[in-house]
Amino acid sequence: MPKQVDHEGRRRQIADAVCLLVDEHGLEGVTLRDVATRAEVSMGAVQRCFRTKEEMLRFALAHIGERVTERVRRRLAAGPAQSAASELGLVAREVALLREEHRAEARIWLAFVAGAAVNPALAATLRSSYAALEELVVRLLAEASGGGGEAGGGGGDGAGLGESAEVRAADRTEARTLLALADGLTAHVLVGHRTAEEAEEVLHAHLVGLWGRR
Repeated sequence: MPKQVDHEGRRRQIADAVCLLVDEHGLEGVTLRDVATRAEVSMGAVQRCFRTKEEMLRFALAHIGERVTERVRRRLAAGPAQSAASELGLVAREVALLREEHRAEARIWLAFVAGAAVNPALAATLRSSYAALEELVVRLLAEASGGGGEAGGGGGDGAGLGESAEVRAADRTEARTLLALADGLTAHVLVGHRTAEEAEEVLHAHLVGLWGRR
C-alpha cells in the first residue's frame, strides 16, 4: 500500500518552514529549494502542494494569521470565567504580539504586511486575517456593553432595533481602532521605539478609556 500523505498537514509543515525563512531572510529571500530543505521534504513535494511561490506565500500568511487567532481562542476557552472586558484585554495583548516568545512571529507578520503593500494577492489574504480578528473583537465589545443579545429585541415601533444597529456600528469602530493600535504597537516594539512594558501600558490606557466612554 502506498503511504498516505496528510496533504493539509504537509502544507502547514511547509508554511512553518516559509515563516522561519521569512524571519531570517525576508520575503525576497524565500526560495522553493530552501523551503524544501527547511521543511525536510523534496522539491517535488513543495511543488505538489503549491503551484507557485506566490501561492505558497499566501498560504503561509493565512497560516500565521490563523495561528494567532486560534491561540487567542484557545486562551479564552482555557482561562477561568471572566468578563468580556477582561477577555478583550487578553485578545488585544495577544494580537499585538508583545511577549518575548512571540517576537519572531511579530517579525514574520510585519514582513508579510510590508510585502502586502506592493502585492495585491498578499493584501487580499491579509485583509481576510484582519477581518477574522475584527469579528472576534466586535463580538467581545458587544458582550461587554450588554448588547450581545439585544438585536431585534426592541418594541413594535422598531426603536430597539435602531438602537442595536447604532451600538453595533460603534462596536465596529472601536474594534478597528483597537486592532490598528495593536498593530502599530507591534511595529513600535520591534524597532525599539517602545518597550513591551510601555506598549502594555498604552493598551491598558486605551482600554480604560474605552470603558469610560461606555
